Amino acid sequence: MRIFATAGHVDHGKSTLVRTLTGIDPDRWDEEKRRGLTIDIGFAHMSLPSGESISFIDVPGHIRFISNMLAGVGGIHGCVLTIDAREGWMPQTEEHFEILRLLGVAHGVIAITKCDLVGSDTIDSVESLVRHRVDGSFLGDATIVRTSIGDPTTIAALRHQLDALPLRAASTGTRPRLWIDRAFASAGAGTIVTGTLLDATLARGDEVVVLPAGRRARVRGLQSRGHAIEVGRPGTRLAINLSGVGHDDVERGGQIVRPDEWWMADTFDAEIHVLPALRHALTRRGNFLLYVGTEELPATIRLIGAEEIAPGSSGHARVFVSKPLALAPHDRFVIRETG
Repeated sequence: MRIFATAGHVDHGKSTLVRTLTGIDPDRWDEEKRRGLTIDIGFAHMSLPSGESISFIDVPGHIRFISNMLAGVGGIHGCVLTIDAREGWMPQTEEHFEILRLLGVAHGVIAITKCDLVGSDTIDSVESLVRHRVDGSFLGDATIVRTSIGDPTTIAALRHQLDALPLRAASTGTRPRLWIDRAFASAGAGTIVTGTLLDATLARGDEVVVLPAGRRARVRGLQSRGHAIEVGRPGTRLAINLSGVGHDDVERGGQIVRPDEWWMADTFDAEIHVLPALRHALTRRGNFLLYVGTEELPATIRLIGAEEIAPGSSGHARVFVSKPLALAPHDRFVIRETG
């Protein structure tokens, strides 16, 4: 299964595009439908022309909900960067694009939306600017698809381009880990959590630990794309029915792991890449939030071997967070200034 996230500025048609591709409305809340604005991450799935399964994580584009966007893009295989033909590249297009770069997303497709509302000269101009913006990045050679939800041929073209992207190599890890992005109670079933499984398989009947509380539970059942399964594979969206723990004891940002397999860390050393657009050098001073997996929490940084890291440069830092996490080498994260 491939997992793709949408990305792009608010009101550039991300949710509408997902709904048109899959037939599933990713906006789950009544408030989202009433306001016509995506607030939280949504989910949909479909089969590509080759028969390969694909899941979408639809993220909000409004700057007020950037933490929800960050919760949706961990563990994805690629992205659909969505740009309105009438507005072109906008501030949240830039921020989402930079977040995807920092998280190491390797593949993607660029969709110019609402092409039926403007002339071809305008679309040519938008496409030229987009090519300039993504030059030299993971989207430097990405296909740009001009789309209109009223033109099925453009939607079919987007499906084929998604199908043509390479698959991520299979994981060779031995310790499963799932960052929780939703937790709720289901009538007759009990506690349900959802997320993207990383690193290794997880099977029905496995004993697990819910972090950070450390509560032990058992996998009562597994579902993927609405179907019950016996074993979840890494890189798959899963819904896990847990027995032995209440839904009030789990929340977004928590983790599901097997017992005695992870050493919890509230301090780690990392390589830090500072975006060129930052208007000052990064130092130890300031207030920061760390986003890793689906978690958001306060962080303190101490630079290693330098007093500052200039915009566009890289360096090393020791990062301190407010609660222990199950982290692995090469995990990627985002730190944002809040001051």
